[in-house]
Amino acid sequence: MNTANLLRLIVLASIWGGSFLFMRISAPTLGPAVLIEFRVLFAALFLAIVGVVLRKRLDMRAHWKHYFILGFFNSAFPFLLFAFAARTLPASVLAVLNATAPMWGALLGAVWGRQPIRARTALGLVLGTVGVALLVGFDHATSRPGAGIAVAAALVAALSYSVASLYARTAKSVEPFANAHGTMWTSALMVLPALPLFPPAGAPTVGIVGAVIALGVLCSGIAYILYFKLIEDVGTTSALTVTFLSPVFGILWGALFLGEAIGWYTIAGSAITLVGTAFVTGFVPRFGRAAPVPVSTNMSSK
Repeated sequence: MNTANLLRLIVLASIWGGSFLFMRISAPTLGPAVLIEFRVLFAALFLAIVGVVLRKRLDMRAHWKHYFILGFFNSAFPFLLFAFAARTLPASVLAVLNATAPMWGALLGAVWGRQPIRARTALGLVLGTVGVALLVGFDHATSRPGAGIAVAAALVAALSYSVASLYARTAKSVEPFANAHGTMWTSALMVLPALPLFPPAGAPTVGIVGAVIALGVLCSGIAYILYFKLIEDVGTTSALTVTFLSPVFGILWGALFLGEAIGWYTIAGSAITLVGTAFVTGFVPRFGRAAPVPVSTNMSSK
């Protein structure tokens, strides 16, 4: 991993950590459905422009079913759940709950894939549970009305990312950029029916409009390009380091821009959760030659 790729990794982690900040800013006013509809629509339009410039084919007719399945579990559904949770929970809590996706993946693999849970994985699941319980149990924001449902929604969103990953392992091979581009368009269609269920609470301010644009273009469009570039250059294993760095930035941005408190429980709970995630994934950074890139590599959006 050279200096350029290390900088890309840090920038990507800061962008995905910032997605929870932007949702926390805009979700209470716009509501989850309107927010996510604009997020995926802006991302789709941005990626369409990039696709024209790079001459990347979408081929919607051949892959529409794949785009709908992957778009639902990797974008539309989890995005809505996180936006719903962002009306109540701090950005820091959302960022750490998002990091539990690999733990759900291990459980799904054991249940559906009949993969045995090794001792290391079991320890990681226990640590992850303890870390989330510590963070949620001591953060004063979780005592607000509706916080319990919000936490559950965020955890189900992380679970949805794991379902998307399991599906991607056996799905037809589609070029990564086309996956990103196609799923944004299908997500925009799937979110439409939810609009009447979650009307906006008020008119958006300039800051909220800026946050929504940043969510779509920066956190969904540009972030995809950075992520797939990292996979191409350093391999999937090293690129997954972003899973551990994003919550750090989520906590940092929440404290800097929203004045969210960073207590001992925030640091301890986050650290324990991320260590648990590392055990579950068997993550060991590789800073040597890049590993081969799987064509159907999937990411959990942030």
